Amino acid sequence: MEPAASDQVPLDLHQVKKAVQALLAYLKSTSGQTRLLDETQQICLLLTFWKIPKQEQTIRIPLPHALHDESTEVCLFTRDEPNMTSDQTERFYKTLLTQSGVKCMPQVIPFKVLKTEYKPFEAKRKLLGNFNIFLADARIRRRLPSHIGKHFYERKKAPLSVNLMSKHLARDLDRLVQGTTLTINKKGSCCLVRVAHSGMTTDEIVENIATAVSTISTKLHLKGRSIKIIHIKSHTSVALPIYTSDLSHLKVLEEQLKEARLAKETKKSKEKAGLKVNQDGVKEAVAEKDVECSSGDEDDEEEEEIPQLVPMESPRKKRKLKAASRKVAKKVPKPVSAKRGQKPRQGQRKLGKKAPKSQQKKQEKSV
Repeated sequence: MEPAASDQVPLDLHQVKKAVQALLAYLKSTSGQTRLLDETQQICLLLTFWKIPKQEQTIRIPLPHALHDESTEVCLFTRDEPNMTSDQTERFYKTLLTQSGVKCMPQVIPFKVLKTEYKPFEAKRKLLGNFNIFLADARIRRRLPSHIGKHFYERKKAPLSVNLMSKHLARDLDRLVQGTTLTINKKGSCCLVRVAHSGMTTDEIVENIATAVSTISTKLHLKGRSIKIIHIKSHTSVALPIYTSDLSHLKVLEEQLKEARLAKETKKSKEKAGLKVNQDGVKEAVAEKDVECSSGDEDDEEEEEIPQLVPMESPRKKRKLKAASRKVAKKVPKPVSAKRGQKPRQGQRKLGKKAPKSQQKKQEKSV
């Protein structure tokens, strides 16, 4: 489905170009002071939403100008093939990648090797520093977080899922390596995505920014013009605004959210009403059947009167109940008589001796 015209973000490319030129000038002026090596700095888009997103989302953004070149170090985590050792699975996937025509050959690490050789913390840190991009077989991606640790996710190097059984494997890998990904979480209203670096020209950076903003606005789950402000910045510079939404967009967004809630409520009420109608329909059908049966009985009675037989209660049940009640009455526990020489327990009455017969006769006469 193509997005509506109201969902698109109208970027002013002239303003974007001015901001890019100012940012590149700042990076050139500070490159000698802050960096010993002549390395390129990443240029990012900082997106701010009107509302905090209610669900997490990951958006893959293909860029016209690649962020990484062919010398970029890429790591690929694969599953363990049955009836194969770790070396055999590594060779198997390397031949698969060469046959499919992948340009940048990644370093293949089977899942068994990851669990055994990269279990210590220092080994995981070295693995994180040795590679720029991490890819993972889609069949084992959910099993990786407990084995690679939280530092991969803190450094924004979480493994990207790849379908190694795809017919267009080379195209998919090139898009992942040359493109970028945006991760939207529910913790705040801001998110950051890398779109260029300082080694690119101004026109290349502007094209990457335009394509990134258009793909984000089309794939975003939030409805309407939910993006409030867009900035461009590097890790050391100030954020420069390239797009600012109008305040009226917030009212439109709130109205759209209200409409969505009302639509959900009406849908739920309709579902409940449908269930009630179904129940009523069943009841009505049952009532009609009863009426038909009663009319048929009346016709039969006119032809021949049949006496109605009322089921009588069997007397055996009452006797059984009485017998059971007697048994329960008989099973009342008797007080345990205390033995001679033993003291009565706490709460137990002391049993007195029986009076002699002469005294009993005297008492009866007095009565």
